[in-house]
Amino acid sequence: MTVNQGEDRPGTLEAADITAIMKALPHRYPFLMIDRVVGMRGDEAAIGIKNVTVNEPQFQGHFPDEPVFPGVLLIEGMAQTAGVLCVMSREAAAQPKRVYFITIDKAKFRRPVRPGDTVEYHMTKINRRKTMWWFRGEAKVGGEIVAEAEVGAMIADA
Repeated sequence: MTVNQGEDRPGTLEAADITAIMKALPHRYPFLMIDRVVGMRGDEAAIGIKNVTVNEPQFQGHFPDEPVFPGVLLIEGMAQTAGVLCVMSREAAAQPKRVYFITIDKAKFRRPVRPGDTVEYHMTKINRRKTMWWFRGEAKVGGEIVAEAEVGAMIADA
């Protein structure tokens, strides 16, 4: 985990490694869909990184002769990136115990993601009301949008 101690944004979290992600989210292999989160700006935006490898279990059946990363897992990666942003943007004492994925809207899939690709989940906050958060996400490979969606989350202390 990296913390910027500069004068412009003291204590602003900029990145989260896998250890920090696993402290923020309950997900574990094989359902943890992000390897790191970078470019965190408060609760406004972040980029989740996923290195797609052929040895992941979904490729045994999706599809054996032509492996394609499932679109639903791209959306899950967006939601997990947003979840890390929700949790880590709060003070340590106020961090919730759970983040629940509650909505998916305007999902579009542009092209297949394959083993060897590095997916960047560019997430930007749309709105927040109390314990509810909404984000717009774009999944990119090599700068090209491969999927996009709006996702919502609810944070809970129990």
